[in-house]
Amino acid sequence: MDNIRIGNGYDVHALAEGLPLWLGGIRIESPVGCIAHSDGDVPIHALCDALLGALALGDIGKHFPDTSDEFKGIDSKILLERTMGLVSGEGYRVGNVDITISMQRPKLAPYILQMRETLAGIMHISPGDVSVKATTTEKLGFVGRGEGCEAYAVVLLYR
Repeated sequence: MDNIRIGNGYDVHALAEGLPLWLGGIRIESPVGCIAHSDGDVPIHALCDALLGALALGDIGKHFPDTSDEFKGIDSKILLERTMGLVSGEGYRVGNVDITISMQRPKLAPYILQMRETLAGIMHISPGDVSVKATTTEKLGFVGRGEGCEAYAVVLLYR
C-alpha cells in the first residue's frame, strides 16, 4: 500500500484586533487576525502538516521554523507551494483534501468557494477535490470566546 497515503493536520492561532485575517489563502474581512510568525493562515498550516504527515516528513515547524527570519511574515501560500514540492519530489500527487475551520466569527461561508479554488490551484487539482468547511464551537472554549481560530485537515495522496 505504498501508493496511497493519508495525512492529518491541525493548527491553531490566537486572534488579536487590528491584524489581517488570512484563511485558505485569501484575505477575510475581519476586525481580528491571527497572531503568528508568518501570515497565520491556520487552514494552510494544517494542510501542510497533513501533507507532510502523510509522507512521514515531519511537520511544518521542521521545514519552516518560526525561529527563522526567512519565514517572518511569509505568505502561507508559499509554504504550501514548497510543501507540494516535497510531495511531488516523493512521487506523490494529491487525491483530495478535506479541511474544517473552527472560528466563532466572522462567518466564513461567503469565502469558502474562493478558498477551495485558491488551494486547488496551488496543489494542481480540481476545486472539486478540495473540501473546506466552517463551523463554530457554539461559544464554547477559546474558539467560542473569539480568542482563537483552529483548523483540521485530512489529505489523500497517491503515487
